[in-house]
Amino acid sequence: MPRSCKCQHNPGYTMDGVFALYRNPYASEYTYVRQTGGEPLALHSYEELAGRSGFVFAPFRISAECPLLLISPDIVERRRVDTEVDFDVSLFHERDTAGERSRYGEVFARFHEKLGKGDFSKIVLSRCSEEESAEPLDCKKLFMRACVLYPRMFIALVSMPQCGTWLMATPEILLESHGSEWHTMSLAGTMAIDEGFDTDAQLAARKRNGDIREWSGKNIREQRYVSSYVKECLQRFTSVVNEFGPYSVRAGLVKHLRSDFYFNMQGGYIGKLIGSLHPTPAVCGMPKADTYGFICGNEAYERKYYSGFTGPLYFDGSTHLYVILRCMQIDGCKYRLYAGGGLLADSIECEEWLETEAKMETMRKCLAIRRM
Repeated sequence: MPRSCKCQHNPGYTMDGVFALYRNPYASEYTYVRQTGGEPLALHSYEELAGRSGFVFAPFRISAECPLLLISPDIVERRRVDTEVDFDVSLFHERDTAGERSRYGEVFARFHEKLGKGDFSKIVLSRCSEEESAEPLDCKKLFMRACVLYPRMFIALVSMPQCGTWLMATPEILLESHGSEWHTMSLAGTMAIDEGFDTDAQLAARKRNGDIREWSGKNIREQRYVSSYVKECLQRFTSVVNEFGPYSVRAGLVKHLRSDFYFNMQGGYIGKLIGSLHPTPAVCGMPKADTYGFICGNEAYERKYYSGFTGPLYFDGSTHLYVILRCMQIDGCKYRLYAGGGLLADSIECEEWLETEAKMETMRKCLAIRRM
């Protein structure tokens, strides 16, 4: 089992045991939650979240090895993000890029064959890549680096004996509440950022005008699949769903197409709604049940908590659950990075590989890698 994170920093700030640090998008403070007594609650279904509160850490697929975990903190502290954190480079061993590339190509062929036969309209293929440093890195410093690098994203560092230690920076909301109003989104399609074309002001202007002309038909179709699925799920729980979008949003070194959905719902339905939404086509595929089974049996590795979800549940009267996208699992000197992308029948293998490489750069920048 992965070791818990052992970081050296402020006296009295214990990083062992059951804890999470998280920072909401654009916030200048982060929240530290810690459970000092007992183990986090291990749940066996999303419906069991109804009526509970705490910090959630959920896998792509619930199993005995990867349970749905709920921290019930007795320590909750809000602290300022350290914007002066250093980015000193660290020595890392060379990675097996050729081996990773070959394995990805083999799995891509299996997935793409199903699309070509018309069995699936969309399926998400993901992979992992392992980095190894010469010395263990300070986990809290990695968290602070992510906060500085990615102000638009939800950042979290989570550590528990049952799951190990994970760092993530994610742009995708699974479900959040503000009073009686609930919000979710569909996020799909990926393009590299063009700094001359994708400033915040330019993106805001295109959002106001509904301008998505820079996106290919493949990306627009992929995002439409996700949006249709999300809206259908919501309509089972509420009669009125307000949809806005799609529009372009930045997420690290890439951008995505996003649509927002606002609705009212009784809180007692949250477990059932999560079970209906997760995993969305943004991390799974269409049709959901068939692609989910195919991924679990053919992706050639275990996703664990990548493409699951995490965040505070009914903390201070609100909920902020995010899909675990750009992330890595930390085990001593080893860092296991995860990323994926949606495949359609016209997807090209080399382009999809490069998309996963661009997404993994989100975590690699936090590591500040220099090869040995």
